[in-house]
Amino acid sequence: MNKAITTPTPSLTTHRRLSDDTAGMLLGLAGVAIFSLTLPFTRLAVGGGADGAGGLSPSFVALARALAAAVLAAGWLYWKRAPLPTRAALPALAMIAIGCVIGFPWLTSVAMRSLPAAHGAVLVGVLPLATAMFAALLGGERPSRGFWIMAIIGSALVIGFALRQSGGSLHLADLAIFLAVLLAAMGYAAGGRLSQTLGGQQTICWALVLAAPPLLPVVGWLAWQDSARIAQASAAAWAGLAYVSVFSMFIGFFFWYRGMALGGVARVGQVQLLQPFLSVLGATAVLGEALEWPTLIFAIAVIATVGAGRKMQVKRR
Repeated sequence: MNKAITTPTPSLTTHRRLSDDTAGMLLGLAGVAIFSLTLPFTRLAVGGGADGAGGLSPSFVALARALAAAVLAAGWLYWKRAPLPTRAALPALAMIAIGCVIGFPWLTSVAMRSLPAAHGAVLVGVLPLATAMFAALLGGERPSRGFWIMAIIGSALVIGFALRQSGGSLHLADLAIFLAVLLAAMGYAAGGRLSQTLGGQQTICWALVLAAPPLLPVVGWLAWQDSARIAQASAAAWAGLAYVSVFSMFIGFFFWYRGMALGGVARVGQVQLLQPFLSVLGATAVLGEALEWPTLIFAIAVIATVGAGRKMQVKRR
């Protein structure tokens, strides 16, 4: 009788583990789908309408979106009666605030003043490789050699696509994108690991609230400095700011950090290889930028590397 009861346990555990991996990938994909529209809507916010008029300043867009999301986060934490984070969680929350709340939005907003959204989006394709590197450094994860090979191949495809689009050279604003990628990868890795104990929702909410005090006076000063520009901003610019505030800065992270907590930072992070191509589609839909067949060919190749990378071993501590 005892044997009949205990025998199924390993298979149930294995099934649960596979379910967590699959759920993590699906939640990560939902987060990436939301994030993929960040650059098109950021360009809409800083560029205004089709004629390029009526846009908001990049600094105001980057920091105002974080402050608006912090207000939403504070409301969510109050509604859930969430306890204060422990002192041990503060370093990770600070890395998230610096990387994801302030650094990535500000640098990409500056870059979107001169770069097409589609071009910037493909450069963000190196983010999964950077995230895996930070997961190994900060999170104690040890991806296998096969995983690294797939990550490098996927990143090489994305970089090759970017160089092809830009005629074989990169713009000066590309440096801002690459620095933004490094900061975001740091925040993603720190947040993915912290989410395993704090939860995805609380992780991003506390990071936003932590960043709010220094953001408030800066956003107030920017609003005063750019008051005339803000008053003349187009409806399209405000729509862009609304999307990056509510979805890119707040709701998307609910899916993203929960997904990484379930499936692992390095493995789920590879889903981001799809983000540049989803962003290109978004740029076509939101901004009317041209969609070319080579984009779809590269997308299929990247999807193949994501599928292969998902099967590679990643040891988690």
